Amino acid sequence: MERITSFDQLPITLGAEQVAEVLGVSRANAYIIMHSKGFPKMQIGKRILVTKDNLLAWMNMHTDKK
Repeated sequence: MERITSFDQLPITLGAEQVAEVLGVSRANAYIIMHSKGFPKMQIGKRILVTKDNLLAWMNMHTDKK
């Protein structure tokens, strides 16, 4: 997989592997985050996805703005 260096390189929807890369966490932690209450996920069968716009909004909402 090519290293993601900008928001524009992301696909419209992201799975756990891409979420892990964007957030800099393990895939296991990405699954924990994606199952957490308030995470803007959609589920298609067993697959959990998030749109890149919703991921960015979620990241902004959880950023400490002190």
